[in-house]
Amino acid sequence: MTLAVGLNLLFLTGRSGGAGRYARELVPALLDAEADLRLTAFVGMDAPDELFEQPWSERVDWERLPVRVAGKTHLLAQMTAVPAIAARRRLEVVHSPANIGPLVMPRAARVITLLDVIWLHQGEDWERGRAAHAFALLSRLAARNADRVITISHAARDDIVSSLGLSQERVDVAPLGVRPPDGPPRVDETALRRKLELGDAPLVLCVAQKRPYKNLGALLNALAELDGPAPVLVLPGAATPHEQELRGLAARLGLESRVRFLDWVSEDELEALYRASSCFVLPSLIAGFGLPVLGAIDRRVPVACSNRPALPEVVGDAALFFDPEDHSAIAACIRRLLGESALATELVERGVERVRSFSWRRTAEATLASYHRAIAGRH
Repeated sequence: MTLAVGLNLLFLTGRSGGAGRYARELVPALLDAEADLRLTAFVGMDAPDELFEQPWSERVDWERLPVRVAGKTHLLAQMTAVPAIAARRRLEVVHSPANIGPLVMPRAARVITLLDVIWLHQGEDWERGRAAHAFALLSRLAARNADRVITISHAARDDIVSSLGLSQERVDVAPLGVRPPDGPPRVDETALRRKLELGDAPLVLCVAQKRPYKNLGALLNALAELDGPAPVLVLPGAATPHEQELRGLAARLGLESRVRFLDWVSEDELEALYRASSCFVLPSLIAGFGLPVLGAIDRRVPVACSNRPALPEVVGDAALFFDPEDHSAIAACIRRLLGESALATELVERGVERVRSFSWRRTAEATLASYHRAIAGRH
């Protein structure tokens, strides 16, 4: 029996970060997992062209609305145009995978994904201004009004339930997946090192938003404690106000030559950075899942990360763990990953087994199960 689903992807741009990765991987995984799926995807003018060039894109009914993410009509389109089109297309469920979605839906069931509620705990350290307050308010309302809420780890579910007062029975867990790179490398590692002025030093990679809760300052302090051959710390990601604080700290610690603050890098350049790295370190104070960590493990890069939720849940025994508020503990883990080749190899081998538990097919199957619960609840 055909299942008619709408995906609210109006948030999607070429720089949508983890939420964008989730959405781009979820669409083909849903189509693969449900042969009779009738999928309508709502996108705006900022949707990346590559989305429509994929081999599976012909199986999607694209609803392209004349709105931009930064425009005033973006939220209005989610609240009015999406429900109206969903009713006209007789959709059974509309899924908004990035926190915010229609608050009223005449016919279809509503499913919201809350990747996490870190924004709730961070307050103005997350973002300031009217847009941040609107995001927080609408996320709360969307979660409370939804027929089902999906999140990506059990740690995130527990946080959502306690922080928003939702019933645990309404929240489904659909862990994220990992997919190996397609085909051979498209960016030469040597050329990338030359372009980014990385030299021949071992690279410590950290892929994380430049926000206070990612705790990158602790990583800089740990780097300052390392002696011996000096590794270079690589921090790719869009610039934020917090980055200026991090640059100031790096200068005070005398680390200017050992840290590369990169802007947004392409998928191909990011793959090259993973291949070039000697280790991957994530010192987050809190995480909803930790997709970059899983990506590093999948690419056979030894990992060290915080012992804070939800990272141990995702990583298992395939990484070294540290207290993210202990600079010396972070430094010790980096020192071990760079200096103990047997340990690094052992972690990589454990990771090969660990990543088998995380596939986008599994994400899609758990998501489809949530759709069916939402529809049954409406009936």
